[in-house]
Amino acid sequence: KFGFKNPNRVEYKAINLGDIQAIVEKTGVTAITLEFLYQNGMVAKKDLVKILNKGTLTSAVEVTAHAFSASAAESIEKAGGKVVKL
Repeated sequence: KFGFKNPNRVEYKAINLGDIQAIVEKTGVTAITLEFLYQNGMVAKKDLVKILNKGTLTSAVEVTAHAFSASAAESIEKAGGKVVKL
């Protein structure tokens, strides 16, 4: 083994906007929380969640997560939704 492993690295579980749109269409919810993602099997109980901008979001949804990419936050707000950082 070679190199350096940063002991302070923060590992996020990535969720794409396309996945959120699919869940919204399937269930009809208006708020995506960490508990909701856990109940649907998308994340583990202790995962840190980051929302990424892969896919499109057309529904106005309130999304709660630990981190957002800048483009994902912009896309959520452009669709009429709300971004809540933990």
